[in-house]
Parts: sequence; structure tokens; C-alpha cells
Amino acid sequence: MVFPGPPQVGLSVSVRGLVRRFGQRSIIDRLDLDIRRGEFVALLGASGCGKSTLLRILADLDHEIEGKVFVSPRRGVAFQSPRLFPWKRVWSNVVAGLPRGGKRASANAALEEVGLTHRGDAWPKDLSGGEAQRASLARALVRNPDLLLLDEPFGALDALTRLKAQALVADLWQKHRQAVLLVTHDVEEALLLADRVLVMRNGVVAHEATVELPRPRTAGSAGFNRLRVQLLDWLGVGEWAAEPPKGAILDI
Repeated sequence: MVFPGPPQVGLSVSVRGLVRRFGQRSIIDRLDLDIRRGEFVALLGASGCGKSTLLRILADLDHEIEGKVFVSPRRGVAFQSPRLFPWKRVWSNVVAGLPRGGKRASANAALEEVGLTHRGDAWPKDLSGGEAQRASLARALVRNPDLLLLDEPFGALDALTRLKAQALVADLWQKHRQAVLLVTHDVEEALLLADRVLVMRNGVVAHEATVELPRPRTAGSAGFNRLRVQLLDWLGVGEWAAEPPKGAILDI
């Protein structure tokens, strides 16, 4: 079951013996996981390995589980699809679900953090993909979360917009230092952003790598490439790691 708080000081997430079945198949199988307060964790794994299922459980959106999940009650969530209400203006989307009182001021403050103050009165249909994703991020931040859950939030963006969104998340994390769990298919994205990168396989965390590279990070350094090769090997594409085939895409 999900408990409304971490079991000990210093943790935002603590999971013990987590099982999530779909029919006879265990997508998550006795998984253990700790995320420290202020830690940025990225989760990699093949499609269908249970990454997004785990995030939905931590977001308290999936309750059909076994085991124990302790998680900070102050959570913000952003998904790959921005999921904005088309009948609400952007600022109203940002504060949807919050108690009444001071909503516009709270929305403006969150929109300012993501560089979207000028679009507060726009309709979602008038936003670009990057703007819509920033509005979704503002909706997560407006709750002042201790834990930020990001489920492939940059996956639908073009390459340039994706780089800008990654830089924005890195800056916001440096400012607020909440715990972050980022689900991604992109090895380089994980290494650019995270303190620790986990590889999920067969329903559990099969491998973890600590990222001790100085920030801000750029791809291409010896330490970056070493970790990249290691993670790609754990993801089953190690033969591509040293020299990818021409035109190959290494998002997993």
C-alpha cells in the first residue's frame, strides 16, 4: 500500500517489495528503491519494463499493488503529454485542483519560473509543443513539491526544444532542490541531468550508476562516454555504444 510520507528522515521515496501485476504477468516484481531528498534520479529501461507504471504508483495514480511504498505527500507530476484542459486558459490550467484563493498570483509565479508569463491568458490550442510542456511543468511546480515526477516529459519535443527543456529542468532543480524521478528513454538525457541513473529490467532495478560529473554537463567527455557505454551495455545495445551505425538513434 502507499503511505503518506517517507519512513525516515532524508528520504522522499522508499519502496520495499513492490509488486504490480497485470493478469498473471508481474510488471514490477519485488522492487526496492530509495530516493533521497534533493536527489535527481533518472530511470531507464526497455519499453514495457515498468518505468511508467512505477511512476504512476509513486504519483498515487495506481493502487493495485503489493508491498510498501512510502512517498512524500507533496508531489508534482508532468507527463509526456501536457494534458492541459482545452477549455481553461493557461494560467487556469496551472492552478487546476488547488484550493481557492490567490490562484492567479500563484499561476503567474509558476509561469514566470518556466518563462511563460506572457502566455498566461492564451488557450492551450495556441501553444507550441514546447510551451505546452512548460505549462505542464508549471502546473507541477505550483504545488511546491518535495518530489517531482517526470514521465518522459520531453519525448514529443523536437531536438532543439528538447535541449532547452532539459536545461530549464536542470536550472529549476538547482534552484529548488526537490527530489526528482525522471523516466526517460534517452541515455544522454539521463546523464546530463541526474545524480544517479537506474536501469530497470525484469521488474526490478538491475543496475545503477552514480553520476559524479561536474555541472553544467556536456556530452562527449571521457567520464560521460564511459557511463554512456556502461548504461547502453546494460540496456542491451552495447555493440552500438562505441560506434553507432550511421543514422542510428540511441534513445532506448
